[in-house]
Amino acid sequence: MGTQWQLAHGRHLDLGDRAIVMGILNVTPDSFSDGGRFVEPSAAVDQARRMVAEGAGIIDVGGESTRPGAEPVSATEEQDRVLPVIEALAKDAAALISIDTYREATARLAVKAGAHIVNDVWGVQRETGVAGVAAETGAGLVIMHTGRERQKLPDVIADQLLFLNRSLEIARGAGVKDAQIVLDPGFGFAKDADENLDLMARFDELRRFGYPLMAATSRKRFIGHVNGRDAADRDVGTAATSVILRMKGAQLFRVHNVAINVDALSFADAMLARHTTRGE
Repeated sequence: MGTQWQLAHGRHLDLGDRAIVMGILNVTPDSFSDGGRFVEPSAAVDQARRMVAEGAGIIDVGGESTRPGAEPVSATEEQDRVLPVIEALAKDAAALISIDTYREATARLAVKAGAHIVNDVWGVQRETGVAGVAAETGAGLVIMHTGRERQKLPDVIADQLLFLNRSLEIARGAGVKDAQIVLDPGFGFAKDADENLDLMARFDELRRFGYPLMAATSRKRFIGHVNGRDAADRDVGTAATSVILRMKGAQLFRVHNVAINVDALSFADAMLARHTTRGE
């Protein structure tokens, strides 16, 4: 049974029988695996079009690296990077657009420029006004878990419940509707390799929240911990995690390499369809 994810500008996305791939578009000079490749708006738009052609349903545009130790940028610099790209993609109308930001001002301007989704890596707890933007505009809201800048609980699922329930309180208090919300457990964000693998193994426990779930494992360090590959060579490992997490209940997948994940997820979807047909 499917779910409709309500988005800005009167749009929605059907989540159900088919995994949805969100292509990562970093318009930054310092992101961990593709920094500097798509800083120019024309290069960014070309890359977005390639990802759409490969099967991406959403393009996630980010103007500030979230890798550990990255230098922060000002809101103005972030906006100067992302807004021209979002405006150009909105004219294309080829895919839904997500803005990867934790700043209220950037989120507001991005949705005005044509973004349909706000993807907040601080789970609306860094700038709670992000939730207000989603409530006012009807934008889809991805609420991500992070362990940064706080004391975590030792159990990975207990910590998910602690953090995400607080985020959900903020979102609901601001007037965000349940149909707008997707949760992301934040693989790699202040989590070591064992914690990430434990989170993968227990991912289906997150279904208790009752919201659609997004997995964003792409090229993360824990994949290299398992297969020994450098960041640029972790796409096969990423696809393996995508299949595992799809079978455990994830519906959206934020990735760098769209094509390989679309192909891998098509087999996971085929297996899930057979389970459904057989009543398993």
